[in-house]
Amino acid sequence: MSFPEITRPSPNCDSTVANERLGVVFHHTVITFEETIALMTDPARKVSYHCVIAPDGTRCTLVADENVAWHAGVSSFHGRTGCNAFMLGLSFAGDTYVAPLTEAQISSALEWLKPRWEKHGWSLEQMTDHRQIAPGRKDDLNPIEWNRWRAILAEHFK
Repeated sequence: MSFPEITRPSPNCDSTVANERLGVVFHHTVITFEETIALMTDPARKVSYHCVIAPDGTRCTLVADENVAWHAGVSSFHGRTGCNAFMLGLSFAGDTYVAPLTEAQISSALEWLKPRWEKHGWSLEQMTDHRQIAPGRKDDLNPIEWNRWRAILAEHFK
Protein backbone atom coordinates (compact mmCIF):
# COMPACT_ATOMS: atom_id res chain seq x y z
CA MET A 1 0.00 0.00 0.00
CA SER A 2 1.27 3.43 -0.84
CA PHE A 3 0.23 6.40 1.25
CA PRO A 4 -0.36 9.94 -0.03
CA GLU A 5 2.63 12.20 0.33
CA ILE A 6 2.68 15.98 0.20
CA THR A 7 5.54 18.44 0.48
CA ARG A 8 5.39 21.70 2.42
CA PRO A 9 8.96 23.04 2.63
CA SER A 10 9.81 24.40 6.05
CA PRO A 11 12.11 27.40 6.37
CA ASN A 12 13.09 26.04 9.78
CA CYS A 13 16.15 24.07 8.81
CA ASP A 14 19.79 24.40 7.88
CA SER A 15 20.38 24.49 4.15
CA THR A 16 23.73 22.80 4.69
CA VAL A 17 23.92 19.17 3.69
CA ALA A 18 24.20 16.69 6.54
CA ASN A 19 27.26 14.47 6.10
CA GLU A 20 25.74 11.44 7.76
CA ARG A 21 22.43 9.96 8.80
CA LEU A 22 22.99 7.67 11.76
CA GLY A 23 19.32 6.92 12.40
CA VAL A 24 15.90 8.34 13.19
CA VAL A 25 14.43 10.20 16.15
CA PHE A 26 10.69 9.52 16.50
CA HIS A 27 8.39 12.20 17.88
CA HIS A 28 4.72 12.88 18.37
CA THR A 29 3.21 16.29 17.69
CA VAL A 30 0.46 16.49 20.34
CA ILE A 31 -1.44 18.72 17.87
CA THR A 32 -3.19 17.77 14.63
CA PHE A 33 -1.49 17.06 11.32
CA GLU A 34 -2.72 20.34 9.81
CA GLU A 35 -1.72 22.37 12.88
CA THR A 36 1.72 20.74 12.78
CA ILE A 37 2.28 21.68 9.15
CA ALA A 38 1.24 25.29 9.89
CA LEU A 39 3.59 25.44 12.87
CA MET A 40 6.52 23.83 11.03
CA THR A 41 6.21 26.22 8.08
CA ASP A 42 6.03 29.35 10.29
CA PRO A 43 9.52 30.92 10.21
CA ALA A 44 8.96 32.43 13.65
CA ARG A 45 8.67 28.98 15.26
CA LYS A 46 12.20 27.67 14.54
CA VAL A 47 11.17 24.01 14.63
CA SER A 48 10.71 21.31 11.98
CA TYR A 49 10.73 17.60 11.24
CA HIS A 50 11.84 15.85 8.10
CA CYS A 51 8.43 14.22 7.89
CA VAL A 52 5.14 14.10 9.80
CA ILE A 53 2.53 11.35 9.45
CA ALA A 54 -1.21 11.89 9.88
CA PRO A 55 -3.48 9.32 11.56
CA ASP A 56 -4.73 8.26 8.10
CA GLY A 57 -1.12 7.61 6.98
CA THR A 58 -0.72 10.72 4.82
CA ARG A 59 2.87 11.93 4.98
CA CYS A 60 4.10 15.50 4.73
CA THR A 61 7.75 16.11 3.91
CA LEU A 62 8.89 19.35 5.54
CA VAL A 63 12.67 19.11 5.18
CA ALA A 64 14.63 17.08 2.65
CA ASP A 65 16.60 14.19 4.14
CA GLU A 66 19.92 15.74 3.17
CA ASN A 67 19.20 18.93 5.10
CA VAL A 68 19.24 19.47 8.86
CA ALA A 69 15.76 19.79 10.41
CA TRP A 70 15.40 21.43 13.81
CA HIS A 71 13.61 18.62 15.63
CA ALA A 72 15.80 17.44 18.49
CA GLY A 73 17.06 20.55 20.29
CA VAL A 74 19.57 19.92 23.05
CA SER A 75 20.11 16.20 22.68
CA SER A 76 22.57 13.33 22.70
CA PHE A 77 22.64 9.85 21.22
CA HIS A 78 25.36 7.21 21.45
CA GLY A 79 27.73 9.72 23.06
CA ARG A 80 27.21 12.44 20.43
CA THR A 81 25.45 15.73 21.03
CA GLY A 82 23.33 17.80 18.68
CA CYS A 83 21.23 15.04 17.12
CA ASN A 84 19.77 17.37 14.46
CA ALA A 85 23.08 17.18 12.60
CA PHE A 86 23.09 13.39 12.19
CA MET A 87 19.56 12.05 12.77
CA LEU A 88 16.38 12.29 10.72
CA GLY A 89 13.26 13.47 12.54
CA LEU A 90 9.99 11.62 11.92
CA SER A 91 6.88 12.64 13.82
CA PHE A 92 3.49 11.07 14.27
CA ALA A 93 0.59 13.55 14.42
CA GLY A 94 -1.20 13.21 17.74
CA ASP A 95 -0.28 12.43 21.31
CA THR A 96 0.85 8.89 22.09
CA TYR A 97 -0.16 9.40 25.74
CA VAL A 98 -3.77 9.96 24.63
CA ALA A 99 -4.09 7.50 21.75
CA PRO A 100 -1.85 4.79 20.29
CA LEU A 101 -0.34 5.07 16.83
CA THR A 102 -2.84 4.09 14.16
CA GLU A 103 -2.27 1.12 11.89
CA ALA A 104 -2.09 3.60 8.99
CA GLN A 105 0.62 5.64 10.76
CA ILE A 106 2.61 2.50 11.43
CA SER A 107 2.32 1.23 7.84
CA SER A 108 3.13 4.66 6.41
CA ALA A 109 6.17 5.03 8.68
CA LEU A 110 7.44 1.60 7.65
CA GLU A 111 6.98 2.57 4.00
CA TRP A 112 8.92 5.83 4.62
CA LEU A 113 11.66 4.01 6.53
CA LYS A 114 12.28 1.12 4.14
CA PRO A 115 14.36 2.89 1.45
CA ARG A 116 16.25 4.90 4.05
CA TRP A 117 16.96 1.81 6.17
CA GLU A 118 18.38 0.04 3.13
CA LYS A 119 20.34 3.07 1.90
CA HIS A 120 22.00 3.76 5.25
CA GLY A 121 22.30 0.18 6.51
CA TRP A 122 20.60 1.04 9.78
CA SER A 123 19.96 -1.31 12.68
CA LEU A 124 17.39 -1.18 15.45
CA GLU A 125 20.01 0.40 17.71
CA GLN A 126 19.97 3.47 15.48
CA MET A 127 16.30 4.16 16.18
CA THR A 128 15.29 6.25 19.20
CA ASP A 129 12.64 8.62 20.41
CA HIS A 130 12.78 12.20 21.60
CA ARG A 131 12.32 11.19 25.24
CA GLN A 132 15.55 9.16 25.19
CA ILE A 133 17.77 11.75 23.50
CA ALA A 134 16.47 14.64 25.64
CA PRO A 135 15.66 13.04 29.02
CA GLY A 136 13.84 15.28 31.47
CA ARG A 137 13.15 17.79 28.69
CA LYS A 138 10.93 15.79 26.31
CA ASP A 139 8.49 12.93 26.87
CA ASP A 140 7.63 11.68 23.39
CA LEU A 141 6.91 8.91 22.63
CA ASN A 142 4.86 7.37 25.42
CA PRO A 143 7.12 4.51 26.65
CA ILE A 144 4.33 1.98 25.99
CA GLU A 145 4.03 3.17 22.38
CA TRP A 146 7.81 3.34 21.99
CA ASN A 147 8.12 -0.29 23.08
CA ARG A 148 5.31 -1.29 20.71
CA TRP A 149 6.87 0.67 17.82
CA ARG A 150 10.34 -0.74 18.53
CA ALA A 151 8.94 -4.30 18.48
CA ILE A 152 7.27 -3.58 15.12
CA LEU A 153 10.58 -2.23 13.76
CA ALA A 154 12.46 -5.29 15.05
CA GLU A 155 9.99 -7.62 13.36
CA HIS A 156 9.82 -5.67 10.11
CA PHE A 157 13.55 -5.04 9.64
CA LYS A 158 15.00 -8.35 10.87
